Amino acid sequence: MNAISIQSSTPRLPPYVSQALRKYAPLIIIIALHIAFFYALRSGLVHQVAKALPREIFANFITEEPAPQPKPQPAEPKTVPVVKKQVTRPTPRPVVAEAPSPQAITEAPSPPQESKEPPAVAAPAAPSAPSVPATPKLISGVSYINAPRPVYPPLDARMGNEGTVTLRVLINEKGRADKVEVQKSSGSLRMDDAAREAVMRALFKPYLEDGRPTPAYAIVPINFTLNR
Repeated sequence: MNAISIQSSTPRLPPYVSQALRKYAPLIIIIALHIAFFYALRSGLVHQVAKALPREIFANFITEEPAPQPKPQPAEPKTVPVVKKQVTRPTPRPVVAEAPSPQAITEAPSPPQESKEPPAVAAPAAPSAPSVPATPKLISGVSYINAPRPVYPPLDARMGNEGTVTLRVLINEKGRADKVEVQKSSGSLRMDDAAREAVMRALFKPYLEDGRPTPAYAIVPINFTLNR
């Protein structure tokens, strides 16, 4: 018998097509499922399935609280009568003064003792201060140890001003001028000030009274004269 070869009527795909189908088959299935899900949403099948599912039921159990019991009231205090006790005071006994026996010896009071404090010594009197005259004397003439040397004011020298300044000077015990007053001006304040400063720098011989230096006033003239 001759063998009869039976060929299948199913068409065969090319090999590159079958490989592509194997490679992209999962992706095609996922895309098909998404398309089916979106179609179900559009047609309302998902809402019908959700309504068919049973809903959750929430139940709350309420427990009854016991009623509050009344608080016990405090008992009223009892009144106890107060009994006053009578206190009996003891009767005082009479005091009998006993007479001193004739054989008792009485001591005579001791005479007061004289104080043996030393007599107060009087403090020595403070030495009296030396008598100083209230107003110093005005003497007629003076002697110098360092005579006054006035400085001629330059402006007065250029202007040709001349004059004499009469000063009243208080000389102390050390021969210094304590106080200088202008008794008669020279006509120029600059020459008056120069004469006063010269007298303050000078040294006088102290005025002696009974051999002791004593403050005294003196009249001192200062001349300003240009050598022409």
